[in-house]
Amino acid sequence: MPLYEHVFISRQDLSNAQAEGLIEHFSTVLADNGGKVIDNEYWGVKTMAYKINKNRKGHYALLRTDAPAAAVQEMERLMRLHDDVMRVLTIKVDAHEEGPSVQMQKREERGERRERR
Repeated sequence: MPLYEHVFISRQDLSNAQAEGLIEHFSTVLADNGGKVIDNEYWGVKTMAYKINKNRKGHYALLRTDAPAAAVQEMERLMRLHDDVMRVLTIKVDAHEEGPSVQMQKREERGERRERR
């Protein structure tokens, strides 16, 4: 089955438990349609570059999945219908990266920046 990475942003007025509950809800939607969630990460509340539906901040979450296309389409459809989810981004990848995503790594672990000229 193809591998996907999904990032979604939910409303800022949700509690952390409710935002993590959305991750579990959409994981069960994938499982019911024949897919499986390999890894999930809750990134917390972050400030967005521009307002979405009059919100400046949002709860960010990442799902790494192994699912058929029909399951992904159903999950995306339900995410777009859900009132608490503001944005969804799904990317098909060749392989999942090992370890935590860049958002979850500490600043020291990311590597050195290039020098300015």
